Amino acid sequence: MNSVKHLIDWKFWRDEDIRHVLELARTVKHNRKDYQNHMQGHTLVMLFQKTSTRTRVSFEAGMTELGGHAINLDWRASNFALSKVRFETRYLSRNAAMIMARLKDNADIVEMEDAASVPVINGCCNLYHPCQALADALTIAEDRGGNPDGARLTYIGVYNNVVNSLVSISSTLGIHLTLVCPVRDLDTVDEESRQRLQDAGLLNETLEVADAVSQADYVYTDTWLDMEYFNDPSYQTEKDRRSELMLPYQINSTLMAGSRAKIMHDMPIHPGYEIAEDMVESSQSIIYAQAENRLDAQKAIMLHLLLGL
Repeated sequence: MNSVKHLIDWKFWRDEDIRHVLELARTVKHNRKDYQNHMQGHTLVMLFQKTSTRTRVSFEAGMTELGGHAINLDWRASNFALSKVRFETRYLSRNAAMIMARLKDNADIVEMEDAASVPVINGCCNLYHPCQALADALTIAEDRGGNPDGARLTYIGVYNNVVNSLVSISSTLGIHLTLVCPVRDLDTVDEESRQRLQDAGLLNETLEVADAVSQADYVYTDTWLDMEYFNDPSYQTEKDRRSELMLPYQINSTLMAGSRAKIMHDMPIHPGYEIAEDMVESSQSIIYAQAENRLDAQKAIMLHLLLGL
């Protein structure tokens, strides 16, 4: 049995480990110089099948600042596109201390997890985005003096991989999550995590968006379409359909009128769709702080998985 610890999603971690890694992320964020040499002599391989800005930059910068090294590997330019995932993973495990993979299909992440003899980190797949969820929790914790417990977070958008990981981490951290999700693909909804949050009394699902915003401390949105398809002409019909359906749920000045909630978005942003452009840099927005927190979240994940901190 593979005893190496991985991060596929927070649902597979113990509550105490999730709380610990969040506190570690806060410690690293406020004491970056103290961790400069912790990854010396270690290499992270970053495998990308999906496009990336924040995941690529935060993991590579994170390894550099921790004294380690990161290799960027494009799926299409590697033999992952030609061979079995497990074969290539077993090879990478003999050259790297950790593997971070940003892939399209969760099944490939699971195959990597089973084959790897080093920690595998899910940098995003069709089902989960755990690294983003930790950065989101860190953002809320920092905004609330260190403790996210009791925060009221309203997510407005498509029920997707980001939602699955928000749901799984919220149950551990005591975050009250309201979902306003007019679009959901039942194949991507993690019902087990959703049920756990509901059983904890921390989940509310509604389409009454104005009411959901009025009760929120934080309002969060994400793209209405998978970023891989946003500019794909063959997906235009679905893009138009979703845009028409979702436009009443756009975060804009009308929706946010009278609300003190902070605005969150995991980026990339499509202004004029899920959020009006003037909201991105409004006084209520903490979007850039949220994006910056990816760096310390990634550092904490790597330090915990590889060094047991």
